[in-house]
Amino acid sequence: MGGSHKNLIFVYGTLKRNHRNHFLLEDLISTNDAVYIGQRTTRLQYPLVTGLYGIPYLINKSGSGQKIRGELYSVSKHGLVRLDELEGIKVNHYERLPIEVIDEEDEEESNVVVLAEAYFAHCSFGERLWEKKGKCGMCEFGENDGVLYVRVKDRPRFSSVLDEIEAFVSSSND
Repeated sequence: MGGSHKNLIFVYGTLKRNHRNHFLLEDLISTNDAVYIGQRTTRLQYPLVTGLYGIPYLINKSGSGQKIRGELYSVSKHGLVRLDELEGIKVNHYERLPIEVIDEEDEEESNVVVLAEAYFAHCSFGERLWEKKGKCGMCEFGENDGVLYVRVKDRPRFSSVLDEIEAFVSSSND
């Protein structure tokens, strides 16, 4: 089987249950490379916005935005490789960084802080995207947001999300 689950990953977007990329986590769960732990909320506030193609981005700027609701998974080394691939770690689309999460539902555990990791918008564009979106963030990537997400295979054939983001955050607001 998939081996020990060492890596705690907080997912807030299309990897959540009932969202477009959750099939990857379902695959990993079926091979014992991932285990669902439960609903969690970030201890600190972070910006969460959607960018082009309805792609959700958590932005590494704690103190701005809201506390974010998502799901916590324990993932094997192999599972992490698969997630990193999806999130475009090598091409600097997202970066996997530490994040503190709490269990708001459980009153006895609500003050227990767990250190996990999350996929944040890469710093090359994250903060500029936040400014471009008028510094208006969500607390949760919901079902209605998920409907607007365009899967890679449905995007224009030669589109490069990174080039398009760069053009978007660099464009003037008028």
